[in-house]
Amino acid sequence: MTSLFRTLDDVDVNDKRVLLRVDLNVPMDNGRVSDATRLTRITKTITEIAEKGGKVILLSHFGRPKGVVNPKESLKPVAITLAYMLRRHVEFVDDCVGKKAEDAVSWMKPGDIICLENTRFHKGEEKNDPAFVAELAKLGDIWINDAFSTAHRAHASTEGLGHVLPAYAGRSMQAELDALTKALEAPTHPVAAVIGGAKVSTKLDLLENLVTKVDALVIGGGMANTFLHAQGVNVGKSLCEKELAPTALRILEKAEAAKCAVILPVDAVIAREFVAHAPSEACGLDAIPSDAMILDVGPKSVDRVRAAFDAAKTVVWNGPLGAFELSPFDRGTVQAARHAAGLTREGKLISVAGGGDTVAALNHAGVASDFTYVSTAGGAFLEWMEGKPLPGVEVLRVK
Repeated sequence: MTSLFRTLDDVDVNDKRVLLRVDLNVPMDNGRVSDATRLTRITKTITEIAEKGGKVILLSHFGRPKGVVNPKESLKPVAITLAYMLRRHVEFVDDCVGKKAEDAVSWMKPGDIICLENTRFHKGEEKNDPAFVAELAKLGDIWINDAFSTAHRAHASTEGLGHVLPAYAGRSMQAELDALTKALEAPTHPVAAVIGGAKVSTKLDLLENLVTKVDALVIGGGMANTFLHAQGVNVGKSLCEKELAPTALRILEKAEAAKCAVILPVDAVIAREFVAHAPSEACGLDAIPSDAMILDVGPKSVDRVRAAFDAAKTVVWNGPLGAFELSPFDRGTVQAARHAAGLTREGKLISVAGGGDTVAALNHAGVASDFTYVSTAGGAFLEWMEGKPLPGVEVLRVK
């Protein structure tokens, strides 16, 4: 991996002003950080740079202020939480360019950490405006990107800086790229992918790309209903994009041509209400009542997913198999996730998962820490799986 991308191993940060792009866009509740997962991921890079004598200048966006200063979207409370987690002083500066930022940087000593205000308070950030990039670049000697979750955006602080300053991947970015390379770019075959979620329409590019790269493709969640409908199954009142039936059939044909086995549900857990603990039952696909909806895969389908994992060396997972947020329709996702986790613990499987719902589902199953790697990125993880180049990653490649 390190031969593909420039990393912290390739640069001396001592006494250098390091513009470190991180993702501080974390969930908040009443002014407090409610989920610090993303902060935990970046502490290693921050600490390493500081201990090597670098001057750490944190850059991040928060929310969608659209170029307007909004105190409710200030990074100050996040900086306070981060300082507590680092057990180091983090100076907060209430702008990211201009005199305040320049003065704060000029006063820094090796090992100091400052956090600049929300980059999206300036319109130049999302426009990747060269003038704004130049203003940011004045503050640093090198740029390190440790925010894979924003790497699909060609913004000033996520990509623009990489063209005007020496650019490197931080440790979190490096770990993410290493995991994804092992999962899709140069995986150990056989590779199985699990793709779930509500709609086929949101994951068309993903499915089209994966059938040419993996050996087995498990399709679950609401999107499986569209494939079942395309094959003539009556899915009752289930979520289903019937207009995409021809697309589903085309994907199945493409998979067959690529010798990718598509694993669809063979039975289902149905209910007549989309609420927790609604009366439910498992049934075959030929016995779904017209007034019922599919809310989870059935036990035979789970067995097929387990068998696919047993046969695989690598599993890539994005999306739940059913309505996991409602009991008992979480059962299929939980059982499959625990099986993948068990194989990973035994050293039989490389398991990489990502996407917001996926992370929530794995946490719900209590197995997120057992997977080889769990990405906290949403859009960037999906675009990588779709085979699309990510601007914030491409700028780090060794030329």
